[in-house]
Amino acid sequence: MTPSGAGVAGRPGISGLQPDALQGWLDERGEPAFRARQIQDAVWRSGTDSAAGVATLPAPLRTALDEAFRYDTLASNDRVVTDGGSTEKVLHRLDDGVAIESVLMHYPARASRRERHTLCISSQAGCAVGCPFCATGELGFGRDLETAEILDQVRLAARTLAGNGKRLTNIVFMGMGEPLLNLDRVLESVDALNDPRRFGLGARHITVSTSGVVPGIRRLTALGPQFTLAVSLHAARDALRDVLVPLNRRWPVGEVVAAARDHARATGRRVSYEVTMISGVNDTDLDADAMAGLLEGDLVHVNLIPMNPVAHTPWTASPMPVIERFAGRLRAKGIAVTIRRNRGQEVGAACGQLAAERAGQPPAPAVALRRRRLELASAAALRGERSDEPMPAGVSE
Repeated sequence: MTPSGAGVAGRPGISGLQPDALQGWLDERGEPAFRARQIQDAVWRSGTDSAAGVATLPAPLRTALDEAFRYDTLASNDRVVTDGGSTEKVLHRLDDGVAIESVLMHYPARASRRERHTLCISSQAGCAVGCPFCATGELGFGRDLETAEILDQVRLAARTLAGNGKRLTNIVFMGMGEPLLNLDRVLESVDALNDPRRFGLGARHITVSTSGVVPGIRRLTALGPQFTLAVSLHAARDALRDVLVPLNRRWPVGEVVAAARDHARATGRRVSYEVTMISGVNDTDLDADAMAGLLEGDLVHVNLIPMNPVAHTPWTASPMPVIERFAGRLRAKGIAVTIRRNRGQEVGAACGQLAAERAGQPPAPAVALRRRRLELASAAALRGERSDEPMPAGVSE
């Protein structure tokens, strides 16, 4: 038997096991059916990182569990805190030495909203998409994460919050990696997060993002999930999006939005579009009007986010007055817009920044060459020229 969630270390992570796989393992040992519930409760509610900590289990079974499974796939966790304690970023090391990240963000209660604790988690180590304003893209693609490696990011954050009498309210798959290129494991993770016998978080409190993997969006639509779909849009003109989101060379923006539109109609859930605002690149009136024309009339919400500083790009964040003007042009067409503020810049809280810093900066000549290539590519895109660069390695249909 090879349970789902088997990891690179040879033993599967127990948090990622499907209930029937765990029950099958118990059946082979002659254990009663209620043991599966005991073990799941221990994993998802007590926060233990070892079967030895589950006092309700017989000692021989605790030993067998520790020999067969890993209770925690995160070998080490390096936490940094910023924004007066409202943002916590964790660099996780997995058993094979691979680094991934998660970010826990705290939002106080407001008149119209309750207190929220949102965790942004990774689905891959590195990323194959290679968006040039994203530090993860500079790292390149490492490997897909196993289900337990995704879920254990959540378990760690839940333990952290529980120590202060709090609980996670929202989870977003917006960390390292392209979730729809590891869709099977992401869907298994969402099932565990939504399952009342495991984490028990409502589907509408879970967001899964994509940079535009159209077959993955179509597959989600067929499944009809109630979690939120978020699309990293960044530009509505193909020539510019070719540069900002290299997947656009395979699935142009019109195809991406059409798939997302069908998803919204099928599920009744609005699609969230994320736009990183880059000064002088994608923040012009022309870009705003192109985006409005693409999305007008759809069930959508647009989030405008100033670009986090990334060392290997020549770009900077759009000034706030420019972002507000962009938002105004979208709102004039009836499109809901929110302007987001950056969190945790001094600790590299943007996707991949902390891992990139710990990996060491690339040589200065390499950085200079990349910056120059991006300057030339973005200038060509602004002239309306489509990219002839190949698709990023590691991206498949």
